[in-house]
Parts: sequence; structure tokens; C-alpha cells
Amino acid sequence: MKICYFGIYNPSYSRNKLLIRGLRQNGVEVLECNSSLKGPAKYFDLIKKHWWIRNSYDVMVVGFPGFQSMILAKLITRKPIIFDAFLSLYDTVVLDRGLAKKYSFKAGYFWFLDWLSCSLADKVLLDTFEHINFFARTFKINKNKFYRILVGVDDEIFYPRSEPGGRDYFIVHFHGSFIPIHGLKYIIEAANILREQKIIFNVIGAGQEFKKISKLITEYKLGNTVKIHGLVAEEKLIDLLAGADICLGIFGDSDKINRIIPNKLYECLAMEKPVITADTPATREVFSDNQLMLCRAGDAKALAEKIMILKNDQVLRRKLSANSFSLVKEKFVSNILGQELKNIASKLIL
Repeated sequence: MKICYFGIYNPSYSRNKLLIRGLRQNGVEVLECNSSLKGPAKYFDLIKKHWWIRNSYDVMVVGFPGFQSMILAKLITRKPIIFDAFLSLYDTVVLDRGLAKKYSFKAGYFWFLDWLSCSLADKVLLDTFEHINFFARTFKINKNKFYRILVGVDDEIFYPRSEPGGRDYFIVHFHGSFIPIHGLKYIIEAANILREQKIIFNVIGAGQEFKKISKLITEYKLGNTVKIHGLVAEEKLIDLLAGADICLGIFGDSDKINRIIPNKLYECLAMEKPVITADTPATREVFSDNQLMLCRAGDAKALAEKIMILKNDQVLRRKLSANSFSLVKEKFVSNILGQELKNIASKLIL
């Protein structure tokens, strides 16, 4: 089988990298048709590159982000198309981040782009069944068009290092974007509750709410408890993650939290770290209480209680991390994800 991986996707982004590698690990020849040019030039570049391989593949996969590339793909190929939607622009920009009013022109544009790109594809990939339900309901698209492929993790980068030790304080780790769904506000409030407990919170990242979170840390006078590292290189992130005792997932109180499992959760689990994250339908699709410490979303007090439970129970920490690490190897690595995508593509060329 030959697959054309098409679009303006970033080849180094985890989602694309894992699927491309996974396809190749399963014997699929992947022809990458990708452009990194800016503006309209990128689409002319894609047309030119595709021309030379137009008869050389069986199925096209439009990589993430591919909402606009999907329209071009439909115009230039008659082969079956799989669209890796991965997320909804309308959901992300309008419903979750609130960067456009629900009934504004901008909101309508993002809704239309989500609907059109999915409608043009033969099959659409999303990361959870809850996400699939949302797309089918919101954009009025037949649920049979959708397939779930989990986010997964690059286990060549994220793998267990030596356990932390030799210190008298406990390290809680968070990395990710400072956006509402991640619930940084509740993490900082939990840190304030636990300020006398010899716990250091390492927070890595940046984004929409960075100023708001920094102000909250100052107001609570948590400079010695919460360490903001900003954006760091991958090597530094690995070092900080390796030194953590436990890791935090997402805790926001928006509706979107119920349908996603973030990249970082898989990354922490692949490094055999115990993780606390919000108890949501999406999380329950994949994980159980034997693999994650689940917590009410949007509740700093509940989060603080869960942190203390793990801080005081090393046996439980090791049990959770070992169980979830086994699941990583079983379901979340590239060769497994690649096999799933190959199976979907095979159905389109029978």
C-alpha cells in the first residue's frame, strides 16, 4: 500500500510524526507531499509537488492541521481521502477559548470550515469517541464517517529515566499551554492550599492565560512554591519531567475537557510517572482508576487532596505508574497507531 501524506502539516508535530512513522513500521510506503511556505504560495507548492506523484499512491491522508488543505486535496485528487481533523477549530477558538463570540462572523467561518473539511473527506480521524460524538452532533455529519485514533506518544523521546531522590521536598510537574481547558488557575489555587507541605510545583509552558496565572502566583505570594519555567527546549522538558514525583493533566471547567486527552498526559505516562487529571468521559474511554488518579475538574481543593494522597503513598504512586506504563506499550506507540490507520485506509481500496 502507498499513502500520500498531504498538506501544510508540521512533520515534527507529535500527531503527524507518530502516524507517518507508524505507517512505515507497518510496511506502508508513505509519500510526503508537504509545504512549509507562507501565504498562498504554499498551496501552489502543494499542487506542484502533488502533480509528480498523482498516480503513485492508493489513499491520501491530509495531516493536521488540514482544514484548508482538505479543500485543495478534494480538488486535485480522485483517490480516497482520510482527513485527520484531530480537533475542531470552532470548538477550540469559540467554545473553549472564547476568542470569538458564538454567533459572530468569525465563529460562523470556523464552524463552516470544520463542516466543509469533514464533509469532503471519505473518512475522518479524531482522538476520542466523545470527540466523534461532538462532531457528529455539532456539524450534522454521519458518525460512521469517523474513526478514533488515540493521540499516542513518541516513546523514543519519552521513556523512563532514573527515579528522583536525595531531597526533602516533593515535585509536582505540569507542562502545557496556558489555556482555559488546562485549568492552571486550579493548579495554582491547589498550590496555595499546600504551601506549607514542602511541595514544589514546576510549571512549564506559555499561552493565552500566562499573565493571568503569573498575577495569581504573585497575589498568593507563591514565588517559593510555584516555579514558572516558560517555554523550554525538549531536552530541558525531559529533565524536568524526569525529576518529578507526580505529574498533572488538565483541570479546566469548560465542556471541551470532556472530550479530549492531551498530548502531555501520554508523555508523562510514557516516562512512568503517576498522573492526576480530571475525571472525564474521554479519560474513562481509555483509563481506569488503576492507571490514573482521577479528580473533579475545576476543583482546587479536590486536586490538593489528590496530590497529598499520592505524596503520602509511594506504593500507590508506583502502582499507578506501572499500570499506565503497560498501557502505553499496548496502545499508544507509533506501530500500534500506524496499524490502525493502515486498517482504515485498507477499507477504502478494497
